[in-house]
Amino acid sequence: MNELKLTEVKKHYGNKSVLDGVTVQLQPNTIYGLLGRNGAGKSTLLNIVTNRIPATAGSVTMNDRDVTNNDEALQQMYLMSEANLYNPRLRVNEIFKETARMYGGFNFGLASRLAHEFGLNVNARNGKLSTGYRSIYKLIVALCVPADYIFLDEPTLGLDANHRDLFYRTLMDTYAERPRTFVIATHLIEEIAHIIERLVIIKTGSVLVDSSVEETLAQSHVILGPQAEVAAYTAGLNVIGEESLGQLKVRYVYGALDDKILPDTVRIDGMDLQKLFIELTNEEGDEHVI
Repeated sequence: MNELKLTEVKKHYGNKSVLDGVTVQLQPNTIYGLLGRNGAGKSTLLNIVTNRIPATAGSVTMNDRDVTNNDEALQQMYLMSEANLYNPRLRVNEIFKETARMYGGFNFGLASRLAHEFGLNVNARNGKLSTGYRSIYKLIVALCVPADYIFLDEPTLGLDANHRDLFYRTLMDTYAERPRTFVIATHLIEEIAHIIERLVIIKTGSVLVDSSVEETLAQSHVILGPQAEVAAYTAGLNVIGEESLGQLKVRYVYGALDDKILPDTVRIDGMDLQKLFIELTNEEGDEHVI
């Protein structure tokens, strides 16, 4: 499979820095979660990778060749985003055919089946579709193109719970049948936590985490107990957030616990992915009182 690397990618708009030296090597046949708060640079990064906008500095390479104006590399990538790039007068079935011409192939059988399962009218014009059904036809395209890298930027925008569940199940089914790399940028962290294998978290334009989900969660700890004991136990650890619950203290730790002796009054629990994301991307010094 083609190897895709991002090296020190930067993007500035005037004096504003959106991306500040992002370096990531995307592994083949892997499902990624790309997470970050609003304005962190997720959409900008995906647009740079797929050559929709230029980087200010750095490089994106496939097999050590720059992807800029590289048709061979760009045919191996598909970006599904909120942007509506197709002519609004095109019918959905015409969009499928147009995509097949651009990518040199398309799974029309799968597209027809998914259109039926999602209740999508393939004879409807692009410009007449609701937000949800525009997302649906673009998701179908993303699952049916013969590309090695599929980038999904807020893919479930406008979808109801049933359609979101159908999409996630379909993604996993098609991934099992034909493995490739998916990168899912979304705010619905709980919904993708069970399907992603690796995690990239961006904060203020820089990569904060680039690791497997398993390794990341293994380093994520909730320390709960009396305030003094929790403070003593977590001294010197990487505390990323804390909360006060009456006389109790909760501290969130990301990293090794250094084999410290745990007091009887203090408990350690694991942290779920959404809570870890919130604490990692909160402003420093935030403390919550419950």
